[in-house]
Amino acid sequence: MAQPQVDFATGQVLKAWIEREPKREIPWTPLSKPLSRCTVAIVSSAGLALTSDQPFDQEGERRNPWWGDPSYRVLPRGTRTGDVTISHLHISSEPGLEDLDSVLPLTRLQELATQGVIGAVAPSHYSIMGFLLKPQEMLERSLPRIIESLKTEGVDLALLVPV
Repeated sequence: MAQPQVDFATGQVLKAWIEREPKREIPWTPLSKPLSRCTVAIVSSAGLALTSDQPFDQEGERRNPWWGDPSYRVLPRGTRTGDVTISHLHISSEPGLEDLDSVLPLTRLQELATQGVIGAVAPSHYSIMGFLLKPQEMLERSLPRIIESLKTEGVDLALLVPV
């Protein structure tokens, strides 16, 4: 399979960005119980919103391509293809709109619960914008709210699905 290519200018920006990123220790927290007893949630960076919810702010992103909406959306356990919109200018929305599991694998997660691999699928899942060059507001406002919701719902493990 061919590797995706980016134009020269984008490649240079990415290299500079990577070089500026400080080296950090990766936080690792072992599970406190077997995976087969864990409640699992998904956090996707696909910019997903229920069709009945407010989409992510694409106009702000159009005005400033270096900006990304720092908010988040809650997606219930029963969300299926056709229930969502994708508001993200930096990815192709077609695959996710055709098959939600490509960006929010809830069907696969439910299969793992049915097979006993995981204990349960969490009641709520979350979507953020994956293109946040300045993530401070998301980290300071949205992320603590997501974490609080995960704790309230008894989630033991969150799968991060980068898109």
